[in-house]
Amino acid sequence: MKLKYLALAGLLGFTACDDVIDLKPLDSFTDESYWTSVDDLRNYANRFYPLLTGPSHTYDQQSDNRVPANYDRWLYNEYVLEDATDWSWDNIRQLNFFMTRYQRASGSESDINAQVATIRFFRALEYYSKIKSYGDVPWYEKDLNDTDTEELYKPRDSRDFVLGKIIEDLEFAIKWLPEKNAAVECALHKDAARTQLSRICLYYGTYKKYHNVQGTPTSQELLQKAADNALAVMNTGRYAIVQGKDADCGMVSLKGYPMHYQNQFVQDDLSSNKEAILYRKYVSGTFTHGTGRQDASPGFSKDFMESFLCKDGKPIGVSELYQGDETLDIELTNRDPRMYQIVDNIHRPWAVQKDGTIDLHRSAIDTTASAPDVSASKSVTGYLNTKHISADPTQWVANATTYDTFVYRYAEVLLNYAEAMYELGKCNQEVLDKTINLLRDRVEMPHLKVNVGFTDPNLPDYGYEVDALLNEIRRERRIELVAEGFRYDDIIRWKAVKLFENPKTVLGMRVTDAVKALYVDGTFGGENGRALVEYEGKTYIRPYDKDLNDAGRKWASDDKRFLSPISKNVRLINPAITQNPGWEK
Repeated sequence: MKLKYLALAGLLGFTACDDVIDLKPLDSFTDESYWTSVDDLRNYANRFYPLLTGPSHTYDQQSDNRVPANYDRWLYNEYVLEDATDWSWDNIRQLNFFMTRYQRASGSESDINAQVATIRFFRALEYYSKIKSYGDVPWYEKDLNDTDTEELYKPRDSRDFVLGKIIEDLEFAIKWLPEKNAAVECALHKDAARTQLSRICLYYGTYKKYHNVQGTPTSQELLQKAADNALAVMNTGRYAIVQGKDADCGMVSLKGYPMHYQNQFVQDDLSSNKEAILYRKYVSGTFTHGTGRQDASPGFSKDFMESFLCKDGKPIGVSELYQGDETLDIELTNRDPRMYQIVDNIHRPWAVQKDGTIDLHRSAIDTTASAPDVSASKSVTGYLNTKHISADPTQWVANATTYDTFVYRYAEVLLNYAEAMYELGKCNQEVLDKTINLLRDRVEMPHLKVNVGFTDPNLPDYGYEVDALLNEIRRERRIELVAEGFRYDDIIRWKAVKLFENPKTVLGMRVTDAVKALYVDGTFGGENGRALVEYEGKTYIRPYDKDLNDAGRKWASDDKRFLSPISKNVRLINPAITQNPGWEK
């Protein structure tokens, strides 16, 4: 029978939208009878699409960008070996199950290899996650049975060896997956694989550089591959940074309030959005998510808020446009417009009414709401994330959000290319103009120049010196990709964990008399109000009761937290698996 994507969504979680597939009765499947056609291969491969990144409003909560309601035990060095979970190889075994059987199918080389490319893409994704967590891991190319004792009890293969295999898998995917314009909508294609390969090579190219790790592939080889694959996506001409009318999706600019950036993340249909390299499709009543309902959301940190430039392209420590932080409204004045669109504020359009009119913030509905909600149940820091929140109230229902979400977004490709080219010593003005400055054009920010033109007195302390241009490239990445799940990986690969020592990474908004006047008595301080703390002569919301200079947030140069521990159960089953450094006890 013929079943379309939406009918399969509950079974597969996510697959190629609008793909029409022949399915045999489930009770007729056997291992011997199944692997006969390209359709069989495609149906099996489609089951792995849920491994792609899904939507979440909690991304970046384990970083310096956001502060969760309960403190992160990993960042405070309270995670112990007993907390380690057993690593799972189920997905890799199922992927390799395909790899040892697909040769039975009949079909053209290109049709068969397109499905093999999908499987190898997902195997690369799984192994990338494992080597980020554990470093060295066993590499398997076939599904193991209980008789495969030599492989089952083998030691870990080196991270470099596995990384080489990951690259091979993705390069095979790039060769055999279709071009985007020939792919089924929402299914993998060459540009998606190029983007993933660029991401991985940038991660390990910089990881090797800043952690001083030798071996093959080298840092320079990886960085060049990151740049080459990003450039290949850019050179297709298929993608663009969306702005203007192309960004409208029900929330329009109102009284000067910019929406072009924020609108990218609340669009019902991303099929024609040129920023979407790959996206997930959702439909009401069939396949939905819960990102539109943002209860108990991690708040943004004070440190993150201070990282936004002013409208003149200068940081707050230099710009004459900076007005201070007496209130949130003042803090937002004259800043990068993305700040207005990411953080809840009284100017943000909050609800689209049934007659199509747009209300301003909650104050248009609730006259007592003269400022954003700062309760711990809404925003633990007072800086509430609204990046993935629509003004359409129908999207606020629990697990009923229907707008599409990005899997791979073109902005990342541009940022990957700019950073890789800088690390290769090749970042000139032409590179900046076709990458970072396209992102700035969308929000009408001044262009970044190779000669930055200022010295930031509040330069982040990475634990080592950083050139002004590299700092601005990193700043742009932090702002543009916030709440998309990149920040912790960025800090680890840059070996920039000293950033966590800054107390402002765990502090909320400044609380002044002017701020208190916007809220009912008792909102701040006292027995039932939000906890406050003094730091450098100012008062801030204190999300939880931990010392601002807690030793746990200080990482050693060889800190065990750069890798996760391997559970005792894993090592009891296979004594050849060694423990990661620092986790022996």
